[in-house]
Amino acid sequence: MELGPGEPAAGPWRVERLDDFARSLAAAADPVGRPRIVAVDGRGGSGKTVLADRLAREFAPAAVVHSDDVAWAHSRFGWDDLMIAGILEPLHAGEAVSYRPPAWIRDGREGSIDVDPGALTVIIEGVGVSRRSLAPYLDVAIWVQSDYVEAKRRGVRRDMADLGRDPEEADRLWDEWEAEEAPFLEADQPWLRAGVIVGTASWAAPHDPATEVSVARG
Repeated sequence: MELGPGEPAAGPWRVERLDDFARSLAAAADPVGRPRIVAVDGRGGSGKTVLADRLAREFAPAAVVHSDDVAWAHSRFGWDDLMIAGILEPLHAGEAVSYRPPAWIRDGREGSIDVDPGALTVIIEGVGVSRRSLAPYLDVAIWVQSDYVEAKRRGVRRDMADLGRDPEEADRLWDEWEAEEAPFLEADQPWLRAGVIVGTASWAAPHDPATEVSVARG
């Protein structure tokens, strides 16, 4: 097992059915007049996006907002003000979300980040979505704990498949990302604010990823 800088090992681990896990999150937060806001945080390559999509199906009607879209062509980690103004403040006001970040307008990216007004749960997903500045806007924070080496291997493989990068380029760009990610997370320590930790590494409790999650609570 190898964790990232400053991150303590979670545990003890237990396996929970995904639907039971989603129900426990819903019971922990049921705001009135606005959707429930759930943050799925973790290192790059940890499995955040997969978990967020699986939870969205359990929470339906639900929406997923990716920090990568908010941060697109802007900054790797300096995007919290955009997330607050464009996504979280409107959600807290019970308003519909249709947001075009400044870089989208500047660089001509089409479309917008939209949240269906009928969504009862909004999941924000990405590295740093439960950082200190965003914590007051969240109802539930999840930290996805992964093995440092496994996460890089998954992330590089994903970038090669999805973005068409060759192995050398994918590895180089991952190292550039990690050079900013590691000190950011070590300073912010989002795992300390997590109400629950989900383990995706091979050393977490064995489980069926299609129907179960490996969880450490408290």
